[in-house]
Amino acid sequence: MSNFDFSFYSWALIQDFVLKGFFFSIQLTIIAMVGGILIGTVLAMMRLSGIKLLEVPATIYVNGLRSIPLVMVILWFYLLIPFITGQAIGKELSAIITFTIFEAAYYSEIMRAGIQSIPRGQVFAGQAVGLSYGQNMRFVILPQAFRNMLPVLLTQTIILFQDTSLVYAIGAYDLLKGFEVAGKNNGRPIEAYLAAAVVYFVICFALSQLVKRLQKKIAIIR
Repeated sequence: MSNFDFSFYSWALIQDFVLKGFFFSIQLTIIAMVGGILIGTVLAMMRLSGIKLLEVPATIYVNGLRSIPLVMVILWFYLLIPFITGQAIGKELSAIITFTIFEAAYYSEIMRAGIQSIPRGQVFAGQAVGLSYGQNMRFVILPQAFRNMLPVLLTQTIILFQDTSLVYAIGAYDLLKGFEVAGKNNGRPIEAYLAAAVVYFVICFALSQLVKRLQKKIAIIR
């Protein structure tokens, strides 16, 4: 620790290196969360529809992506799409698309569990008053499923934020990349990676505490 340089931690470090990566990590998390939940909800409804033409492709999509490491999907998309189309795709855009389609598989399973947690009596009640499958999902099942699954959805989003650091594989400038560049430019990699670990821990721990409070409130409502 005698060589540890505390002067490395300064506002200049945040302003020059960290903020740009932090904003991209947040942007990537929000876009992938919203897109993943929307696509995941559709996939969950397809799997629960009982129609083979819809159920089989959705099952293949979900199980297939959940069986592949995210970093491999990031690399495949970034390298293969330009090879197939003949047009280069930006690192940031590639990361956003990859994370959205990948996280959709995980959000789909969460939504499917949430939909199945709704008592079947409510489904039958909706059908009895003449609601179609889509209307039943939209007005009766999904609002309750979202409320029940909200803590789990947010927990998955915290994991998503942590996973954004994997965009280092294609050189995208995220929060971790900002610390890495700062460490290399100043010759202080240990201080940089330690600071990155602390920032990730503080953010994720704070969010996890909020999720716990939300979970208690939802439990009281039930």
